[in-house]
Amino acid sequence: MKYKYLPHTADAKFRAFGESLEEAFSNAALAVFNVMVDTNNVKGQVTKKIDAEGTDLQSLLYNFLEKFLILLDAENFFLAEVKKIKISGKEGSYKIAAEVLGDDAAKYETIGPQVKAITYNDMVVDNEKGNCFVQVVVDI
Repeated sequence: MKYKYLPHTADAKFRAFGESLEEAFSNAALAVFNVMVDTNNVKGQVTKKIDAEGTDLQSLLYNFLEKFLILLDAENFFLAEVKKIKISGKEGSYKIAAEVLGDDAAKYETIGPQVKAITYNDMVVDNEKGNCFVQVVVDI
């Protein structure tokens, strides 16, 4: 399972899983877009590079996911797949670099509400080797 949605009264909450932290972050990005569109139907026509930094893993996750919302707002980009991803650094200075595939959002029918923001509310990053997960609440 890549991710699952959890009960939340007003927003969308999910846990994204992976054997590595990179895989969990990738699946979190897909979960954000899957709130709005069936990401299985989005074609990988356009390649984008995503870079973000954070002082800890939570701020790195927040900044990484926020970059996708900026791409959606500024370039009408829907995510289809995270092709490559690398997390580096240590406590106090983390970096993430990813290559992603997606397409023009205007080509797709949305199935859910627009994600307006990533939040720190209930955010969890569990980096247990071989069994990582992240938990995120997005404002809709």
